[in-house]
Amino acid sequence: MSRVTLSFDNGPDPDVTPAVLDVLRDRGVAAQFYVLGKHLADPRRRRLVERARDEGHAIGNHSYSHGVPLGQDLRPDAALAEIAATEALLAPLVPGPKRFRPHGGGALGRHLLSPSAVAYLVDHGYSCILWNSVPRDWIDPEGWPARALADCATRPHTLLVLHDIPGASLAGLAGFIDAARGRGFELACDVPADCAPIVDGRITASLDGIVAPIA
Repeated sequence: MSRVTLSFDNGPDPDVTPAVLDVLRDRGVAAQFYVLGKHLADPRRRRLVERARDEGHAIGNHSYSHGVPLGQDLRPDAALAEIAATEALLAPLVPGPKRFRPHGGGALGRHLLSPSAVAYLVDHGYSCILWNSVPRDWIDPEGWPARALADCATRPHTLLVLHDIPGASLAGLAGFIDAARGRGFELACDVPADCAPIVDGRITASLDGIVAPIA
């Protein structure tokens, strides 16, 4: 049986995330949410993180600003500004294992991380969570489920990148879950091994393809 893990990036959004959580709750699905630090000054958004936590979802750090990918960010303190600043806001809401997902336009590549960012993740015990399917819900909010279903059939375990922001996954989410189950897919919340090259601060796979060369 193929497995599918849903993940949602760039939230929480006060209008969209509650509806996404409702769909997941009503269908008994646990998912992963990768949040932006810049949102966490807003009490409404912090409450959504707490709700997601309380409803059994995994929550991780998706940078503070979602600006320049860390592999292209030339600031010497980029890891502190993007990862640590978010963790300072997130940790009081979500104690426990630390997860970081780099951003880079949905593409895997050497733009995702810098050597200093990798060192920070390792030194501070993070898991680095990637993905293996991007159905581009933010470009095609109605059509992404068909692409996702087709892609999920190509591997034993798919980690989908979706977004809990306006004009993205929400319109097709319930239908996707129902169709996935109808095709025999298991909805899970764990991470495929090939999507976690760093686990609790240990490098478990080659990082060559996702880390910028040393300048």
